[in-house]
Amino acid sequence: MLFRSTNSLILCPAGRTGSYTIPDSVTNIEAEAFYQCSSLTGVTIGNRVATIGDSAFYGCESLTDVAIPDSVTSIGDYAFYQCTSLTSAMIGNGVTYIGGYMFYSCGSLANVIIPNSVTSIGDNAFYWCGSLTDFTIPDSVTGIGSYAFYQCASLTNVAIGNSVAYIGGGAFWSCTSLTSVRIGNSVTGIGWDAFDHCTSLTSITIPNSLISIETSAFDYCISLKSVTIPNSPFKKRDISDCPG
Repeated sequence: MLFRSTNSLILCPAGRTGSYTIPDSVTNIEAEAFYQCSSLTGVTIGNRVATIGDSAFYGCESLTDVAIPDSVTSIGDYAFYQCTSLTSAMIGNGVTYIGGYMFYSCGSLANVIIPNSVTSIGDNAFYWCGSLTDFTIPDSVTGIGSYAFYQCASLTNVAIGNSVAYIGGGAFWSCTSLTSVRIGNSVTGIGWDAFDHCTSLTSITIPNSLISIETSAFDYCISLKSVTIPNSPFKKRDISDCPG
């Protein structure tokens, strides 16, 4: 291992195997510290770590689970990008932002705990997480980024918290197993293609807070039979390809 003084972990050799416990002296895991450590199976993050840099665990293909302690307040983008064996991620109560591409293409990820401290889910955060089946977005979250859950093909149910104001473009695009979605009562906008090709979605209730639905938000939702729409602006083309 390579350290900057005793507080920052800079680099784990790519050939590192098995599990590793980060020393208690470390407060910062720097960008790309464990980049493509493809034989790393486990990591214990100490309770003094405050920041995890961009791409810190990028391509750790054998890493199976991760628990982020409450001491961590910042996790960079791409932090667990293509950790293809990762099945479980527990995020501590100090984290406020789920970074862009954080769990991109973590195809085995089935269990994620998002704490009430999180206020935003970044673009592509759970893109191609094909093993997610159920997801609750807590009331603390105010925004869901573009393509956040793109092609999460096993996702059957999602509950969107009551503080979310905007659902980004393509956020749930091609979540083909999604049958139900509860949209919280603070949503004012639904982005383009947000639920495009959600072919198993049968019903949806749009809250009274809604101001705008962008083009193709529900295109090709071929099983959609019931849409409850409040007295707010709504363009017919937004569900024009929902034949039900």
